[in-house]
Order: sequence, then C-alpha cells, then structure tokens
Amino acid sequence: MDEVDQILASWATELPELDASPLASLSRISRLARHLDRARSEAFAAAELEPWEFDVLAALRRHGAPYELSPGELIHETLSTSGTMTNRVNRLAERGLVVRKPNAADRRGVLVRLTAEGRNRVQVAMTALLSFEREVLEPITPEQREELAGLLRTLLAPFERS
Repeated sequence: MDEVDQILASWATELPELDASPLASLSRISRLARHLDRARSEAFAAAELEPWEFDVLAALRRHGAPYELSPGELIHETLSTSGTMTNRVNRLAERGLVVRKPNAADRRGVLVRLTAEGRNRVQVAMTALLSFEREVLEPITPEQREELAGLLRTLLAPFERS
C-alpha cells in the first residue's frame, strides 16, 4: 500500500458516492512528476543550469549542428511565450551559453545558436539526468517500459495537439 492507496481509501470513506478511481493512476503520475522535477533540478544544478536553461539549451542541442533555431522554433520546442523566450535568450546570451546571429532566410529575424560552453553544460546535465532516470525505471522490465511509454503517449496526445 502506498500514499495514493491511502488517499483513495480516505476518499472512499468520506465521499463514497464519488468514483475516485482516476486518482489511482493520475495521482501517481503527479507524484512521480514532482520527484522527477526535483531530481532533474539537481542534475541541472550539477551543470550550473536552471531547469528552464536546460530546456532551451537541450532544444538547440538535439536539433543538431549547427545547433541553432529561431526564437519562434524555441517557443514551440519549450512550450513558452514570446516574452518569456526573449528574456531567456537574453539571460543565456549574457552567460555565454548562446549567441544571436542574423537569420539569412529572414533579414528581420535572428537565430539563436548554442555555444561550445552551452553544448558542454547540456551534455553534463543530460548525462546526469539519464543516469538517474535509468535508476527510476530499473524496477520495471524493458517490455513494461515500452508499454508505459505507449500508454503515456496516448494520454498526452490530446494535450500536445492543442
């Protein structure tokens, strides 16, 4: 019995007329997400990065060489707003983790490019993060991991389409 089982039992006693069964899965997902967020913050801190910094740098890094995206593409990749992204790029540029360069395809636009220091930091953070996440998934088999990923993809899809 875990914390969520105790919560479900309490609701069954207090509000027996309500079907609280969605909590069995979604409360566990929520609780796991909070634990993962804490661990991610620790992994990013080891690379001297805030979670939002990692998100932007990782978006650039996984895009591939030359590791650059437009601010609009970064907004889409990180689920942020235009004003937020401007502030984030400014702060990352001040730290030497990204640079802005003119966009040859759009003379009014810019591209944000990852610097060597930014690449190093995101690699350190990603290595630590993946090590932790492998440990998290250790109790379940590779087949269960695939099944879990598929089920979560199905649940996430309606949110990602909006």
